[in-house]
Amino acid sequence: MKRNDDLKVFCKNTDEYIDIEGGETLLDLYETIKGRLGLQGDAACVLVNNKVEDLHYPVYAPKHIEFIDATSNAGYRALTRSLCMVLYKALNDLYPGKRLCIQHSISNGHYCQIKHEEEFLTAEVIAQLKQRMAEIIAADIPFVRRERLTTDVIEMFNKQGLKDKVRILETVNQLYTVFYRLDDIIDSFYGPLVPSTGMLKVFDLVPYEQGMLLLGPDRKDMTQVARWEPQPKLFQAFTDYINFNKIIRLGDVGELNRAIQAGYAPLLINVVEALHNKYFIQIADEITRRYHEGGARVVLIAGPSSSGKTTSSKRLAIQLITNCIVPKVIELDNYFINRDRTPRDEKGDYDYESLYALDLEQFNQDVTDLLAGKEVAMPTYNFKTGQREYLGNTLKLEKGDILLMEGIHGLNPELTRNIPEDQKFRLFVSALTTLNIDDHNWIGTYDNRLLRRIIRDHKYRGSSAQQTIQRWPSVRRGEEKWIMPFHENADAMFNSSLLFELAVMKNYALPILQQVPSNAPEYAEASRLIKFLNYFEPLDEKDIPSTSLLREFLGGSSFHY
Repeated sequence: MKRNDDLKVFCKNTDEYIDIEGGETLLDLYETIKGRLGLQGDAACVLVNNKVEDLHYPVYAPKHIEFIDATSNAGYRALTRSLCMVLYKALNDLYPGKRLCIQHSISNGHYCQIKHEEEFLTAEVIAQLKQRMAEIIAADIPFVRRERLTTDVIEMFNKQGLKDKVRILETVNQLYTVFYRLDDIIDSFYGPLVPSTGMLKVFDLVPYEQGMLLLGPDRKDMTQVARWEPQPKLFQAFTDYINFNKIIRLGDVGELNRAIQAGYAPLLINVVEALHNKYFIQIADEITRRYHEGGARVVLIAGPSSSGKTTSSKRLAIQLITNCIVPKVIELDNYFINRDRTPRDEKGDYDYESLYALDLEQFNQDVTDLLAGKEVAMPTYNFKTGQREYLGNTLKLEKGDILLMEGIHGLNPELTRNIPEDQKFRLFVSALTTLNIDDHNWIGTYDNRLLRRIIRDHKYRGSSAQQTIQRWPSVRRGEEKWIMPFHENADAMFNSSLLFELAVMKNYALPILQQVPSNAPEYAEASRLIKFLNYFEPLDEKDIPSTSLLREFLGGSSFHY
């Protein structure tokens, strides 16, 4: 056969055009050039025209490609999904008919249970599953990508007992569906897998709470298993919502889609909003109890970006007022040190997310004086000049008053190091998503928050989705450094996620995401989010109340921000 000299791919890793025959896979190409790619380990997946694909992707036309390893976000996701399929196969091999449920991420891993059989996962069973996983990985079995008519895939999933996957496929109306085969089982994921099980040698499976924790490599050292530690408060916050999902029989996207299609959305919205209100009341009542016992004079609210901290603080303030306690708000941003003393990040930019961008000594002195009943001159930070100013504003706590502060450092003991522990009440707020796509595909809390932020930044700050996605890794690094290590210090955790919100945000986010140009690096993330949102039946916002936390991002709130 004559070579087509015009058929080339451009490989970003090597900065060159490479001739191809046409019809071969990118795995074939990878095997011939992998020594020149400069990757940290094997390629986990590949960017094809800035869209993430697996290495079994066949090439029939000119493409722009970039091989990526598991140190990247997309590569690590591919590795994690692949480990999940290996766990599913191990369970199917040893205990056919058992339903694996991968519920959510926690403690650097993914929490798994056997559905409807909470007592099944003994230490012995978990050890057996781990051993079988190791055998499957040692066999280096390929993950084979297939694409068939959705009707055919539904029939195959039905035969394998994957009713949750059938449910979602019956509600999304796609003509064709991609799935993967691993030896004698099939499964589907909303992203690519690695080429074969042999890439997954670094893993662990350990008992955790009432289930087990699936661990992949440590992101900082891919030769070591990720370290885990108990996170009982965060785990309980997830569990409370999962139990609520069970009661209303709505735990995955297929069930949500059916509820929306059947006209139950207004009832669902009312019930979920009532659950939020219930938790605000409970938290306010606990603060009130401690206040009347002589403690809890300072309420600190912290959480990652787009978790809904601002609305949470406003709704909590309302509940405190109904308990005859009046919140007085301190803006932590007003305690920034002058700009010439502000620490800088690794790029040399001012690091306003650093705890040490705040004047900790002055802040602690002012709070101490307020708790002692003194009137305190309150600072204002001038972001234009980068200087702290005093403009005559003062604050004094009267009988029945309480201090309320919202900021990313609220759970860090160093922020309030001079304030007695019994005088503090710490609240952690985050969107702990408990709705799964299906039993084997969870929804990352970071995806929920990223979509909130994309919508909010576009609406209120004039930012494009491309700009928000570009900034997101830096935001996440700041969270991992300054917020996440301290969430177990919280006196209470509030899960700000709403079961219906992704179906509503779909209407807002899709048009914004579709504006990301395909030649931009951020297109990969935008296309992933578009694919993810297309699993949801869209839901109109008309029944969402003006006090809803979701209004902080969509607009139409009765609160002022």
